[in-house]
Amino acid sequence: MIAYDDFARVDIRVGTIVAVDPFPQARKPAWKLTIDFGPEIGVKRSSAQITVHYTAATLIGRQVAAVVNFPPRQIGPMRSEVLTLGFPDAAGDVVLVSPERAVPNGGRLF
Repeated sequence: MIAYDDFARVDIRVGTIVAVDPFPQARKPAWKLTIDFGPEIGVKRSSAQITVHYTAATLIGRQVAAVVNFPPRQIGPMRSEVLTLGFPDAAGDVVLVSPERAVPNGGRLF
């Protein structure tokens, strides 16, 4: 069990994917995502191993949830600034966490 204050320290926000680039240097197939989290947080980059279910074309304009207050992580030549969230499907491939309808970028999960 954790206290609510522990959960509240994890800053999970919604953002819209505005660019998707290949990431051939990644050890496992991945995309480089550019995500707009609105004026308070801005545009951030993320590496995401989501190539099984998502093409670059299907990701552009999609809203996703991400942890925005972890320290940046160096993944090969890329600096990943946020952790894009997903759940594993039955085969273990990532299915993205998204709001059921459009919400303003930067909205915080509670």
